[in-house]
Amino acid sequence: MASSLFEQYNEATARSGTPFTSGLQQPSTRSAPISSGYVTASIEEDVKIFTRQKINFTPPRAITHMVANNNMLMIAMADRTILRINRDQPDQRSGCIFETLIQAGDDGRFFQQNPDQYWKMVYNLGKESTVPVTGLHVERISGSTQSDKRTIFIMATTPERMYQFIGTIMSTEAPIFLQVFQRYENTIPTGFLELPGNIGYSQLQVYTPKQKSTPQGFAWMSGPGVFIGNFDFQELTRENLTKDSHLLIYPLDKEGTVQIKPISMILTEFHVLLLYSDRVQVICTLNETRSMKISIKKKSSWGTMAEILLQAGTREEASLAYQSRKLTEKFGKLLGMCRDATKGTIWTYSDQGVFMYKVTRESRDVWKIYLNKGDFNLALTFCQDNQAQRDEVLRKQAQHFFDEKQFDKSALYFASTEMSFEEVTLKFIEADQKEALRIFLQKKMANLPPEDKAQMTMLVIWLIELFLNQVGILRNQPASKEKYDSVHDGFRKFIAQKRVMECLKNNVDTVYDLIASHGDVTDMVFFAMLMKDYERVISHHIQGEDYQAALEVLKKTSKKELFYKFSPVLMQHIPKELVTAWIIQDHSLDPKKLIPALVQYKHNDTTGQTHEGIRYLEFCVTKLKKEEQAIHNYLVSLYAQHAENQLMKYLLLEGEDATRVHYDLKYALRLCSEHQLNRACVHIYTTMELYEEAVDLALQVDVDLAKRCAEKPEEDDEGMKRKLWLQIAKHVVKEQSDIQKAMEILQECPLLKIEDVLPFFPDFVTIDHFKDAICSSLENYNTNIQNLQTDMDEASESAEAIRADIHNMRNKYAVVTGQHKCAKCDSLLLSRAFYLYPCGHKFHADCLIKEVTIHLSPTQRIHLSELEHQISSLKVSNSKRPQMPRKGDDLTPNREEMERLQTQIDDVVAAECVYCGDVMIRSIDKPFIEQDELEARNKSWE
Repeated sequence: MASSLFEQYNEATARSGTPFTSGLQQPSTRSAPISSGYVTASIEEDVKIFTRQKINFTPPRAITHMVANNNMLMIAMADRTILRINRDQPDQRSGCIFETLIQAGDDGRFFQQNPDQYWKMVYNLGKESTVPVTGLHVERISGSTQSDKRTIFIMATTPERMYQFIGTIMSTEAPIFLQVFQRYENTIPTGFLELPGNIGYSQLQVYTPKQKSTPQGFAWMSGPGVFIGNFDFQELTRENLTKDSHLLIYPLDKEGTVQIKPISMILTEFHVLLLYSDRVQVICTLNETRSMKISIKKKSSWGTMAEILLQAGTREEASLAYQSRKLTEKFGKLLGMCRDATKGTIWTYSDQGVFMYKVTRESRDVWKIYLNKGDFNLALTFCQDNQAQRDEVLRKQAQHFFDEKQFDKSALYFASTEMSFEEVTLKFIEADQKEALRIFLQKKMANLPPEDKAQMTMLVIWLIELFLNQVGILRNQPASKEKYDSVHDGFRKFIAQKRVMECLKNNVDTVYDLIASHGDVTDMVFFAMLMKDYERVISHHIQGEDYQAALEVLKKTSKKELFYKFSPVLMQHIPKELVTAWIIQDHSLDPKKLIPALVQYKHNDTTGQTHEGIRYLEFCVTKLKKEEQAIHNYLVSLYAQHAENQLMKYLLLEGEDATRVHYDLKYALRLCSEHQLNRACVHIYTTMELYEEAVDLALQVDVDLAKRCAEKPEEDDEGMKRKLWLQIAKHVVKEQSDIQKAMEILQECPLLKIEDVLPFFPDFVTIDHFKDAICSSLENYNTNIQNLQTDMDEASESAEAIRADIHNMRNKYAVVTGQHKCAKCDSLLLSRAFYLYPCGHKFHADCLIKEVTIHLSPTQRIHLSELEHQISSLKVSNSKRPQMPRKGDDLTPNREEMERLQTQIDDVVAAECVYCGDVMIRSIDKPFIEQDELEARNKSWE
């Protein structure tokens, strides 16, 4: 059973790759034979009885006990492990890499009766010579596999060699890693490294920043020193996946002559810790600086934990931290070192104590190391949030590029530093590097806070000047066309920046002066467009007679005043395009303000201004529904001068209601008269209800038109119609001498009789021409006489009935008792003055006035108010008279006046019952509650 444990230990040490695994080397065959331990008499006298032979074996731990039997050595070590060595077969299970699987049981223990499921050797590093495996690391390369394929990287070390294996695992059948080593079965891996100076042991350490992440670097403690480097898993086709590898030589002894070999080693992100029997030596992997040396001079009882702060590059702090420990006894020799990958702490131990090294801000001085090496990017990375360190790195980086004549890059980095603005600008000015100076100023401007408006303005103006100078120089150099385009485009992008435009709002004139001083018209236009100074741009295009370009700019502006300002000029050159632009603007333009542009037409119009003007005004009238009289008047003016047919269509569309037409009737009549547009004048006359003038003018054009005009007056205005038809008949008889047409007029107008037109006929006309007309007239007279007789009889009967009603009313009365109430307020009627109607309704005088007032017109209300005021004044006057009238006082005038006023009030409010008369019928469409009262009532419910 003990033998099985020893075997498990050897197997475990072979596959675990612990840094202290070592095998017993077979002595050279040329050395003296090992003594058997027996003394015989046959041995010569000069041979020593006991001889000592040094075995080529260095124990990994302190030896506490050892026994030997059958050439087998059993060694117990201080860490409670047992090492078994078979001297007969020292070359078995050495240099071999095994694969096994160890699983925990139900109770959580690993080693039980059958701890291993399989045990398979996958590769032998000792094919050439027997060597122990001192280090082994397996890494699955993340992100490099697809589906069931997995790329595996294995690093193994012996005392003199470091091997790299890379391969793909296609399946999960055991042994898994045999698939990686199969490609190296008959060959030695090309990615191996051999270092001289075998010290019998070595150690492999891999640094991983955090758990379950890809390893970052490695360290191999070998004979001549520590071989360190980084991993590169980007290109998996290479056999060597390491980079930036180099050898750290072990430090020398106190005399500086002999290298002292360490016992163990630990690798951190930037340091290698070498363990010696009495100290720990810390070496920076970046610059190989021996940053500190921690000696063990004190001791405590077994198990005491001494904490020592390890701070990179600060020997004094580490020393002070260590000296704070008031320990009084020695610890003894250090035996080993390990690192807690999870917490980042480092542990060492001796046979009397355990020590912990806590890593605190290991990277705080790394930036300076990278800075001294000229690796500015990494230096900035490790500055983290320390602005002072970042500024120092940026300064040196900027100066480096300046010294290397890379002025553009230098400018960018100088702008990110806190160096004096004047100092940097002078550097570039003295070096005559204007482009670099421009880049510096741009970057500096971008870093300025918004509140530094004065500095922003200064930088912007300076940059514009630099841009303009450079553009001006390159413009005249044909060979620099590409460079010119680049700089010119950069200039336009610069001034188009939002911050720059905000800055230049109050300095527009200064920029215009700068651009004008360089004669750069195109950029002036571009800048004006950016600043939305459309007026300047439009003026520029018009001066250059580029009217289409001016119109395009005009379309983009939101300032409608510019339309009104520049339209008169554009109307003279591109009227069609301009009017189209007006129409597109739709309601946003005021057509009245565009009339001055329409007036600017020429009499010998060749550009179509008149036609386009009519087109726009028609759009305003028909589409925009504009009702301004000026627009309609000007449209009538253009119609009258250039489009008579369209004028008549417009007039008919406007109608004949003088209160609804939108043009000035008198103005339109004058225009039509000037241009002898008689039909239009006739229409306007009829609209103005000047029918006589309309008929007179219509008779000059067409009799039928005159007849239509004669029918225009209202139906009840028979006198006017008769007069107009007589006028037409007179014209027909006298001017045309057409008796037949005259007779037709009598038939068309029933208002005319034969006797009305007879005076117009000449004396030689015989009665035969009027026979039918005279007979018809006599019949009409007879019919009218009969109708009048009937009307007279009906009127007489009505008069008799009215007289009878009046007589009956004189004797009619009504009885009012004390119980009768007002129909409005429901109070006793006899309490104050009242009104009584034949229908039976009774009202207090004030209640009736209040009720009737609601239905009165505004004029009637005013009249009623005046009457009430006059009565009140008379009552006041009477109250001031003495109670006992004096002799000669006459009260009759006031009484009569009050009776007269009261009669007028009765005529207004008491002519008929407010509930039974016409008032109630007329108010049928009015609401019971007025709007004001309704709103008040609604609010009362809220």
